[in-house]
Amino acid sequence: MIPARYQASRFPAKLMQDLQGKPVILRTYEAVLATNLFDDVVVVTDSEVIHALIKENGGNVMMSKGTHESGSDRIAEAVASLDVDIAINVQGDEPFIDKVSLERIIAVFKNDKDKEIDLASLMTPITDWDEISNPNTVKVIVDDNNFALYFSRAPIPYPRDKNAGATYYKHKGIYAFRKRALADFQKLPMLPLEATEKIEAIRFLEYGRKIKMVETHVTGIEIDTPEDLERAKKAWK
Repeated sequence: MIPARYQASRFPAKLMQDLQGKPVILRTYEAVLATNLFDDVVVVTDSEVIHALIKENGGNVMMSKGTHESGSDRIAEAVASLDVDIAINVQGDEPFIDKVSLERIIAVFKNDKDKEIDLASLMTPITDWDEISNPNTVKVIVDDNNFALYFSRAPIPYPRDKNAGATYYKHKGIYAFRKRALADFQKLPMLPLEATEKIEAIRFLEYGRKIKMVETHVTGIEIDTPEDLERAKKAWK
């Protein structure tokens, strides 16, 4: 499932921006489809423009009915009536999403014989201090079993001693949910930490749920700003 909201506070209409001949959202849809990992790939949008674009290009697309605070809320509405076990949320601004990373996140559930894990997500190591300090880059810290402890736009852990050996991880906007976890997410009210940071994964942590993080070394480019789009155009070439 690919949530695709037309408006974005940092970069309005970013999903319809041109990325070497095709809009960003279409590039993302085609990249997910090309992995051949899924029973179905669907764009879920609030935009008639995006809906028409995906439809015209032979893709599967649904219009969301309600107003949603996050992409996961939008996905929860979309899968409520579907007969699925696992739904994977790939953000619409992830045109560089790769097969290996998605295979790793799917493997979390294949290996979870007792069905104890409700949610998994991706993280990648980062070393550039400009990126670590950038509030557009969401960071995550994990325990010894790679379960998330917290997500933040601030540098975490705080670098009081840069030589202490901590690894900094960037959270990639890919989530894999059991269907029941998505239903819970939609019902749980937003609490102050999520509202403050504007990071939807925090909602699960605030309600005591566990998020299994999967490390990937494929960084890609998430398109959050016009500068990201220019970097993406160069990378796409």
